[in-house]
Order: sequence, then C-alpha cells, then structure tokens
Amino acid sequence: MTERTGPENDAATPRPGMDDAATPRPGMDEAATPRPGTDDAATPRPGTDDAVTGPPRTETGQGEAEAGQAGAGDAAGRERPLIELRDVKVHFPIKSGLLFDRTVGYVYAVDGVSLSINAGETYGLVGESGCGKSTLGRGLLRLIEPTDGEIVFDGTDVRALKGESMRTARRRMQMIFQDPLSSLDPRQSVESLLVEGLKAHGLADDREATNRRLRETLEAVGLSASALSKYPHEFSGGQRQRIGIARALVLDPDLIVADEPVSALDVSIQAQVLNLLEDLQNERGLTYLIIAHDLAVVRHIADTVGVMYLGGLVEEASSDDLYREPMHPYTRALMSAVPVPDPLVEDRRERILLAGDLPSPTNPPPGCRFHTRCPWAQPTRCVDERPALRDVVGGHRVACHFAEDIAAGRVRPHEVEPELVRPDDGGAPGDTGELIPTL
Repeated sequence: MTERTGPENDAATPRPGMDDAATPRPGMDEAATPRPGTDDAATPRPGTDDAVTGPPRTETGQGEAEAGQAGAGDAAGRERPLIELRDVKVHFPIKSGLLFDRTVGYVYAVDGVSLSINAGETYGLVGESGCGKSTLGRGLLRLIEPTDGEIVFDGTDVRALKGESMRTARRRMQMIFQDPLSSLDPRQSVESLLVEGLKAHGLADDREATNRRLRETLEAVGLSASALSKYPHEFSGGQRQRIGIARALVLDPDLIVADEPVSALDVSIQAQVLNLLEDLQNERGLTYLIIAHDLAVVRHIADTVGVMYLGGLVEEASSDDLYREPMHPYTRALMSAVPVPDPLVEDRRERILLAGDLPSPTNPPPGCRFHTRCPWAQPTRCVDERPALRDVVGGHRVACHFAEDIAAGRVRPHEVEPELVRPDDGGAPGDTGELIPTL
C-alpha cells in the first residue's frame, strides 16, 4: 500500500453534508461483515464471564433455525438501546481552606441527563461552550466518575462494575479525543500507541497476530503500515486524527465517543474524517456519540441530535426533524445563527439574538435554566418550575413548558433584559459565556 504523506492524499472524498436523504444510515447494512484485525469472529472476548457481554453472537453453521432467529433478532437488535443514561449527574465540588478542605459549593456540569442510543446509531450532542457535553461523554465512559444516575451499557449498569469487570467493559467503549496532538504521547511510536491498549487487555501475546491486527487497523483508517515506526509529530493534523481513530478501533469496540473529532482540522480534512467515520460504521456496525459545536457537522453524520444547555438536555429529535422544525427556544436561536448562502433566504428568515451571558453552572437559575435569556419566557411557571424533557410529537422531546404554544404562535417573543455574569460569579473551566460563532 502506498504511503500517504499528507492530508491531500487522503482517499476519502468530501460529501455534501445537507442532502443525504438517499444515503443509507451508518451501521444498518453490513453488521455481519467481519471486522479487520479479528482472527476468529466467533471467539469469545477475554473476561466476558463477569462483565458486560451482551447477547451471544451467532456463529455460522448452526442450522437454519438458529440462522432464522438471528436474522429476525438482527433487525430488533438495531432498535434496542446499546447505551442508556438515566438521570446522570456530574457535580464537581468547590473546595476552600488552607489546612482543611471544605466544600463550599458545586459546579453542576451535568445535572440530570437521560438519553439512549440504539445499536448502530449515531447520536450527535451539541451546545455552546460550558454546557457539559464533553463532561457527559467522559462520564459515560467513567473517565470522570458520575455523581449520580445510571449508565446502562448493553443491559449492565456500568457504574456497578469494578476492577477487571470494568476493564473488560472498557474494551467495548472507546473514545476519540478532540486534539490528537495533545492526546497522543509524542515519545511513543504509532506502534507503541496502538499496542498499548492490546497489552492492557491481554490481546498482544501472539506477536504475529498483533502485527497483522495493527497493519489492518491502519489500513482501515487510510494509513500505510510504514506509519507504525513513526511518531505523532511526523504526521499532518488529519493523519494524527486517523491515528487517534485507529487507537480506539484496534480494540474492536461497539461504542465510540468522539469528542469534537474534527473541530481542530481544516474544513477539507473535516469532510474526509467524517466520511471515514461513516465508512467504519458501515463496515463494523459501530455506535457513535459525536460531541460537536458545528451543527453542519452533526447534521451530516447524526441520526439523532440532542441539544444541551447548562448541564441539561433541552431538546432531542431525529436529525431531519430537529433541523426542519426546532421547538425549544434555545435550539431555534442556535439554528438562526447558522448562515445561509442564499441572500434572499437569509434576509427573510427568523433571527434570534440571545441577550446576556451564559449563567454560571455554580449557581444556575431556578426553574427553566434558559429563562434568563429566553425571548418567550413567562413570568411565573418558567421561573419557578424546571421543565421535564417530554415527548411533544412523534419522539421529538423538548424541555419547555410552552413548546406547543410557541410553535403555534400563541406565545409571542418579547425583549430580554441582559443579565451579565460577573467574573466573581464563577463558571465552568473554559466557559466563555458566548454563543459559538460556528453554530
């Protein structure tokens, strides 16, 4: 295979992100395709006796009856949740004191999020800086320990797992980090980076099989085997992100959490990496949680989209439904900030400008957390009662008391007096309190 020396040689072709109605959704057609790097598809995974194992995988040659049952179960399996979050909270304590630490408050980074992702599905999670989406992704994998709630992966509560059971479960749940340059150790070669996970899970005992697995994994992400002896600084940004994808892929996971997988890349390279993720999903039946700022990226790749604001999920719907008819005022504001190339459409469409700053997650507003910036907020219920995320129409879930009334025009927008967050009010690390321009 010819070595690729730069992103301009990547084989993936940019695809239009807005007109993909005829494109099959990832992970729906080729679930039975063998995954590269696995020598025996039917071989049980090590340590699956006491950890998250999921339903047994059907082997070939077991008779027509079992094959028929497997075929019927395959369609149902694509609709079953692979991962469920139930009222998940991640609160960071604020400590004070010189000699004795005492807790004086909390940063409510994630505060009661419930969602589910079906096997083979791509779930896109969007929101502005400081809303808690990256914290939620890390909490799902227990890279950050959740404060409360349930994380159910393939029928097993991940929070109840300990020791070797958790290690075995982690093999099936991997993460692609935002910045490949900082997440890849510059002192390790690509071979060392990839084989590290295999060694941790006892999968690198056979040197020949391990080398074959590494080569096949690199080939799957569009890199040649000669990359194994090189170091991260010898690659372009797009190639480094491919190495990060390969590091997650080499363990043959079922779920991949991708935290801003393309935000650090040039626009042309973004399309190539997104196409690669889709191709890998088609080949391997992967399930994705994609965390992103850019609504265009999420629209291109996601089946379902969730919108977060100040630690909570405020809207969730299929990608088509959410982009066609956003129902939460915050989502409508995000959509109105997306530029439209046609000047005639741009001049006629609704423009919603949010007043004030993002409130501090150390002291979130009572009631609906968006009411301090919402043009449709009502003086009593929005201030006093936090809205539940409820099904408004056909699986379209919205956390707004007046979603139907706003959509029907029965509640009219009004001016909002800005409430600025002072520097001494605290805030989440890295929180700018500004609407992200790319949204």
